[in-house]
Amino acid sequence: MTQDESTMAAADIVAARWQSILTYDDDRIDSAMVQAAHAHPHLRELYPGVSHGALYVNRCTGFPGPGDVGALFRRAGGGFMVIRHSDGVVLGEPDTLEEAIELIVANLPEGCGPAIIGTADDL
Repeated sequence: MTQDESTMAAADIVAARWQSILTYDDDRIDSAMVQAAHAHPHLRELYPGVSHGALYVNRCTGFPGPGDVGALFRRAGGGFMVIRHSDGVVLGEPDTLEEAIELIVANLPEGCGPAIIGTADDL
């Protein structure tokens, strides 16, 4: 597989995963969170995942990922929390979804591009 073919394959995998997650109902994850992340061009290129009502986006399609992109959580009292799991840093606790998405994007790792096929070891 050439580099171009690998990039296209990764983009297809990412797009299919987003399409799947966009169909989840609100008892699995707040659909507004998913829609807002998907609407942002930088995040739409990353591989999404959902766990316990939180939205994760990753720079690779396999596990384990580096965990260096902020994950989006709803706060129990309202608002959101963005946590980077690679070092456990809370990047912020914005009140609005728009602010939360911008916080994730502002803290993307340097050189963060479209997700690749592979794991953190392949980055």
